[in-house]
Amino acid sequence: MAIVDGFLFTLTFVTALGCGLIAGLFFAFSVAVMQALARLPAAGGMAAMQSINSTILNPLFLAVFLGTAAGCALVMITALARWHSPGSVYLLVGGALYLVGSLLVTAVCNVPKNNALASVVPADPDSAGLWADYLASWTTWNHVRTVASLASLSSLILGLCYWEH
Repeated sequence: MAIVDGFLFTLTFVTALGCGLIAGLFFAFSVAVMQALARLPAAGGMAAMQSINSTILNPLFLAVFLGTAAGCALVMITALARWHSPGSVYLLVGGALYLVGSLLVTAVCNVPKNNALASVVPADPDSAGLWADYLASWTTWNHVRTVASLASLSSLILGLCYWEH
């Protein structure tokens, strides 16, 4: 049982680290990247964001982003199985915050906006309005992902603080 307990503790710890990495990435976009892109002429900002959107879909990012989601799902199952243990509610909430506030928001809000942006020719004069809307709404949803990922990290840490060995 000690081996399983050690594995679950390590899984939760690594999952919390993943939440922190993703929160930091989202934070950087919210406070710097999107603001920098907004200062560029629309065509330049759009072209840069299109490049970022295609570049970020790499194995390392996907492993951290989706691996953290898988970790959160397993942590939630662990929390339910260990419901009697102190801190289980923090683990359950932490996992849910990431799955809903980061993964689901990304899939439902940010990715569709990225896909719409990918189909636009930045040099088209009519694209400036789309870019302005994209900047506002994408960034708002990114703020949500940032807060959710940070809250998930915090909740998982609290769950680890109460972990019984």
